[in-house]
Amino acid sequence: MEIFDLKVRKRSGATGSQVAKKLRKQGIIPGVVYSHGEEAVALEVPKKELSQLLNAHADENLIVNLDIDGTASRTALVSEVQTHPVNEEILHIDFKGISMDETVVVNVAVHAKGESVGVKEGGVIDHVHREIEIECLPSQIPERIEVDITNLAIGDSIHVSNLVLPEGVVCLDDPEAVIMTVLVPRAEEEVAPAEPAVEGEEAVVEPEVIKKGKEQPEEEAPEE
Repeated sequence: MEIFDLKVRKRSGATGSQVAKKLRKQGIIPGVVYSHGEEAVALEVPKKELSQLLNAHADENLIVNLDIDGTASRTALVSEVQTHPVNEEILHIDFKGISMDETVVVNVAVHAKGESVGVKEGGVIDHVHREIEIECLPSQIPERIEVDITNLAIGDSIHVSNLVLPEGVVCLDDPEAVIMTVLVPRAEEEVAPAEPAVEGEEAVVEPEVIKKGKEQPEEEAPEE
């Protein structure tokens, strides 16, 4: 797995939402790196470089070599990225310090490959779980897990136990958990036929009344 270099600076001084807002206006994303057995370090991360990295590797587990002030470095996983709920601008980022010779637990996306026979017959793919939890060495983290759904018929399912994992990768989820299934298409609702008119009687058609604005009274009282 590729490791990306990212130059950052140690953040010192005052903290808080106002300080973070000021940093973001300067093109800096506040962040922190947590490492087992070491103190957390507050960071200033360049927004441009970070955005390019995240956009190029969306839905992947990113390992970065944090160059802190050019004097220290830490290998870390991108742990959490906080974004604005409306414009999706990056607000904060957390890194998790790791060792390349110790296993880590991460979530990996599961992607369907091919078009199932069930979909060709009108079925619909239901992605019950779009990712799984795995454990492996950092260098063995796959970008994604692909599953061939070509032979998946209507009513068939892919379970965790059906996934083919790379060497050294162990899935921690329930083997019987359903990843995706092909659902039966919903039947169109039948429209009930109109009742025939009684013989000898003419069908009375009520005019459609479209109400617009406030209802006016039938008669208005004369002005005095």
